[in-house]
Amino acid sequence: MTAHERREQLISISRELFAEKGFEGTSVEEIAARANVSKPVVYEHFGGKEGIYAVVVDREIQNLTGALTTALNIGGHPKMIVERMAFALLDYIESNEDGFRVLVRDSPMTQNTGSFSSLIGDVATKVEHLLADQFKKRGLNPKTAPIYAQMLVGMVALTGQHWVDERQPKKAEVAAHLVNLAWNGLSGLERRPQLSLDHSGSDN
Repeated sequence: MTAHERREQLISISRELFAEKGFEGTSVEEIAARANVSKPVVYEHFGGKEGIYAVVVDREIQNLTGALTTALNIGGHPKMIVERMAFALLDYIESNEDGFRVLVRDSPMTQNTGSFSSLIGDVATKVEHLLADQFKKRGLNPKTAPIYAQMLVGMVALTGQHWVDERQPKKAEVAAHLVNLAWNGLSGLERRPQLSLDHSGSDN
């Protein structure tokens, strides 16, 4: 096995272990044992567990970012953009389940920092500009586009986290339901939304 082949083998094995056990639950000993090499070989290639984890996360971020960015950059009708974004995420999960589990397991969306949450924030920023343009055309306040972008992207991302475990219903059906909620919600936005109940004391 060449040095490059060994490196790729270690990355693949580490991805599986990180997806299964998380960063804290995985050891260099386990990586080395599963690859049938000694611990020094792992250290030689990556300098330790942190190094190989960083490589795994970086690759997955690049793969997912590329898929989502392509879906957003094609342009077209906003409803089609939502559909492509939902499919891009579900396609990625289907073909890179271990990689997705690594991203969401050790970088939950509830954290202010972290690989997955940072990626979702970047995607939301791109969606924000698309929504702002549509809001202007519909007479809605474009200043509210950032929060709607977070809601939209967050909905898709959290649905993906649920689907990676359940895998029901089928991908196309999940995407259709996502688009149904997102698009029908967006198309019926009120100019000045109001709450039905009095929450005037909730901010005190």
